[in-house]
Amino acid sequence: MDYLIGDLQGCCDAFERLLATLDFSPSRDRLYLLGDLVNRGPCSLQVLERLAGFGEAATCLLGNHDLHLLAVAHGVRRAHRSDTLGEILDSPRRAHWLDWLRHQRLAVQDHGWLMVHAGVAPQWNAAQTLALAAEVEALLQSAELPAFLQVMYGNEPARWDDTLQGADRWRFVVNVLTRIRFCAADGTLDFQLKEGADAAPSHLMPWFDVPGRATASTPIAFGHWSTLGPMERPDLLALDTGCVWGGRLTAARVDGGRREQVWVDCPQAQAPH
Repeated sequence: MDYLIGDLQGCCDAFERLLATLDFSPSRDRLYLLGDLVNRGPCSLQVLERLAGFGEAATCLLGNHDLHLLAVAHGVRRAHRSDTLGEILDSPRRAHWLDWLRHQRLAVQDHGWLMVHAGVAPQWNAAQTLALAAEVEALLQSAELPAFLQVMYGNEPARWDDTLQGADRWRFVVNVLTRIRFCAADGTLDFQLKEGADAAPSHLMPWFDVPGRATASTPIAFGHWSTLGPMERPDLLALDTGCVWGGRLTAARVDGGRREQVWVDCPQAQAPH
């Protein structure tokens, strides 16, 4: 059986209970983790140890918190006061875990689902999304990682253009795949609004509601947006159900045409954001 799982954010206890509920076996089943594996929850190192131990039975996407860990480790960003990354950064195997993390994916398509952490630019189709993700994955895995992290942050450019090159191109790709929530009808990104979909002013909308979105016929599964609330449409599956904020950790079975959701409650690990 194959399951997609929303943001773990270091909540290893909830993850273990979800695995038990699923009766998960790495010899029989497969997991797809939709990013934000670490941070804010109490057990980020244990989450990495568990996921790495599953080998090819677990496909892990990178979210904004995972990239934040890489940036902090390379001195590009300062740790936030609510970060819970110390166990990883202080681990004798720090280099091993950072190397493992940077070899994970930014987008995957399997079982008919395009999987990302946050979303997809309205102008991109599925093939372009995967190709652009692969460009950044190659940077993360290369000797250029420290230099890339130096230029990864920022909100510009705010709109996709096929002529974008270099740092502007890669920054936009990262922002879409790991940060997007709202944008304008022309695809211009907005990073100020973090509330649920009904909070958008008239000129903004969730990325998946932009008219003419190129992936409108592609089922997409994503996490990242805990304030969105549960969403299951034929073409969309939102799986960040706020585990680290005292909500639930949710898995969705997607093999064999079945779409069953299973969840476990998570004791509150952080104050609501």
